[in-house]
Amino acid sequence: MEKPVTRDPGFYIMLAIGLAVMFIAPVWLDLFTIMQITQYVVLAVFALSLGYIWGFGGILSFGQAAFFGLGAYTFAVASINIGETTIPLILAFVIPTIFGAALGYFMFYGRLSDVYLGVVTLVVALIFWKLINHTAGPEYSIGEARLGGFNGIPSIPTLNIPGEPDAWLDPAQMFQVFMGILIVIYVALRLLIASDFGRVSIGIRENETRAALLGYDVRRQKVIVFAIGAGIAGLAGAMWATYQAFIDPNAFSMEMSAKALVWVMAGGVGTLVGPIIGCIVLQWLTLKLGTMALLNSIAVLGGIMMLLVLILPKGIVPTLKMLAINGWTLWRQGKIGGAVAKKAVKHD
Repeated sequence: MEKPVTRDPGFYIMLAIGLAVMFIAPVWLDLFTIMQITQYVVLAVFALSLGYIWGFGGILSFGQAAFFGLGAYTFAVASINIGETTIPLILAFVIPTIFGAALGYFMFYGRLSDVYLGVVTLVVALIFWKLINHTAGPEYSIGEARLGGFNGIPSIPTLNIPGEPDAWLDPAQMFQVFMGILIVIYVALRLLIASDFGRVSIGIRENETRAALLGYDVRRQKVIVFAIGAGIAGLAGAMWATYQAFIDPNAFSMEMSAKALVWVMAGGVGTLVGPIIGCIVLQWLTLKLGTMALLNSIAVLGGIMMLLVLILPKGIVPTLKMLAINGWTLWRQGKIGGAVAKKAVKHD
């Protein structure tokens, strides 16, 4: 569980680390490494979208890729037609947010159970994937943007300086913008969680019936949380599209949704840092295993993920926090330092 912002030194540490990476990495690292880290940052935003609704709203979405892909295609179509990327980036957040609110309204006011809710989100993602795959013909276009079907949309514009369509950002500048977006989303979510709205959401996650009896509109609260997560996922999709300068129906795939679930589980449900750490660690492992001459790198990665979840059921970040707190407590009680001192005396 995240502590209130004003009383959590970890928040300020993470903020300082993020700002340091944002400004120092482009100076110290080569272009390839910068582009690789940019990928981690984009996917970390996507992981954060699920980490928020699951960890702080109790909403488990099996189809978070639906909003990721919707944001990606919104950005691609809008940027090709408009000729610049500022308004498309905003639309990539707004449209998935509206769609998430509409879908959430029907799910939560329809009183679907958690199991059916997960199934519905998964089905929605699969419907998007199926529909986009069948848009290969020239008749499937929105303005100047052809959807391309399974071939995807190529030549998506690179981010530009707002108001200057020809002033494209280079990879280092794009990294700094994306890192800035990740930091802003992290800070905004921490402040939201620390607010009355966030506390009510956590209360609903812990005991929905009790929250309803206290007079809170549980369904409205869940719709808002779900819509916020959808908007963040859509923004991550837009970042992914402009980062690759290409997008295809795989943005809606089950693989993308499954990755988000694994990142959040591995990093730690109920934290915001956990999904970021889980995403970075597992994506780094994926890259390293892909370069090794293994019989099946995917099977090896799957085995590592299973061990990680089994050995650290609470996730990486909560486990590290628990170990640090226990170690600090034992040290203050003299059980660690005292034992070391006694051994030293005996040796003397």
